[in-house]
Amino acid sequence: MWLILLLLLMTGTASASTLQAGAAQVNITPPAGAPMAGYYVPRVATGTHDALHVKALVFEKNGVKVALATCDLVWLPRNLSEEARQIIQQKTGIPADHIMISATHDHTGPVIMVHPSRYNLQGEMLHITEDYTNALPGRIAQAVILANSHLQPAQIRSAIGRETSLAFNRRYYMKDGSVGWNPGKLNPKVWRQAGPTDPSVPVVYVETPDGKGIASYVNFAMHQDTTGGLKWSADYSYALGKILQMAKGDDLVSIFTIGCAGDINHLDTSRKDPQASYEEAARIGAVLAGDALKVIQRAPIIPVSQILVSSRVLKLDLPHFTPQEVAWAYRTQATVGTANPAPFLDLVRAAKILEIDSRHGKRFDAEVQVIALSDQLAFVGFPGEMFTQFGLNVKQDSPFPLTITEELANGALGYIPNRQAYPEGAYEVVSTRLKPGAGERLMNSALDQLRAVFTAARAEVAAPTPH
Repeated sequence: MWLILLLLLMTGTASASTLQAGAAQVNITPPAGAPMAGYYVPRVATGTHDALHVKALVFEKNGVKVALATCDLVWLPRNLSEEARQIIQQKTGIPADHIMISATHDHTGPVIMVHPSRYNLQGEMLHITEDYTNALPGRIAQAVILANSHLQPAQIRSAIGRETSLAFNRRYYMKDGSVGWNPGKLNPKVWRQAGPTDPSVPVVYVETPDGKGIASYVNFAMHQDTTGGLKWSADYSYALGKILQMAKGDDLVSIFTIGCAGDINHLDTSRKDPQASYEEAARIGAVLAGDALKVIQRAPIIPVSQILVSSRVLKLDLPHFTPQEVAWAYRTQATVGTANPAPFLDLVRAAKILEIDSRHGKRFDAEVQVIALSDQLAFVGFPGEMFTQFGLNVKQDSPFPLTITEELANGALGYIPNRQAYPEGAYEVVSTRLKPGAGERLMNSALDQLRAVFTAARAEVAAPTPH
């Protein structure tokens, strides 16, 4: 059974306590010379295009607090997010399971140290990465602690925008019957996209009662892999945040989270124009900022009488590999960083096999979390790169008027395809650490929790007012 935590501090009527909100950000930009994540071969950062941050938003109502934190990182392993949650709980009293920590999945951020590592780091590069990784939970906690110290009376405006020009499903049915992945610009062998996109742009705008912006929260389902290059960058969410600050004030904390985007990127294969540059990232961020500002202008105030939290940890079984496959993976992985690395998909498969082998049969912990503001707005956290169909299904079947799906939250299980994709193959299926059906289990857990939390919220609304 999932754990439902409905914590209400009753002081007269449900609206007797004012909603409080606070936001903050902390710089987590590594030094030049540190290794960059995002691909299967090591790259060394030469400098900074724009700083990387942890951004945090804390809500309090009737004594119940929740925190949403997002990091400009390609991913955040579960053990680090758990460590950060424990620090936050110790320093602020916010329960660990009331905290959702996610990564924005930008591909121009630092390598985070895990064992085994796909990057074969050695010497000074290894020391830099270990030091950065060890400090990261404390930096994440610092952002939430600061946001908690900034709590003030607040109100929320929220609605959903729509953007159809940016995102593309990167899996394609080819004319020869195969399924291709990122098949290239103007490829005559392409038939059509193999899956949907999610055009929704949920926006949560947090302001003081007199209308001064505290934070903006924008969610969109599309990979952050736009800039390329060897400089640290938050990718298109950087331009999104800067434009929102220009419109709403420099003190605004602009938070971006990535929706279910495991099979979605920005590459339009019907156009020959290159799409990897800081200018392209700025264009995308500007389009999303325009969408967000239109939503903020018309969004109604969302009444918040209570905060509800639900969390469930699922145990996911591991795929099995033979000793011969493990030996092949070690040989393949050893080519990383050499003059003749193995083919890309071989590196992908080898990294997966070695990670699974290192677990010695220990199943994955996969947390699905729901944070709800009354019966109006719910945030759903998934611990990996969910295919976009999962996000569409959750939003369609959720009882909440506004449901936001956030991937790479409280864990980083890699790609989570739907059942249909497994026999079709291609990159995401080669890479996934999970057996078929795992994504459906996570989706169903989210929907079960959403329905239970919504029922609890409605029951509280319908309860007689104490005298």
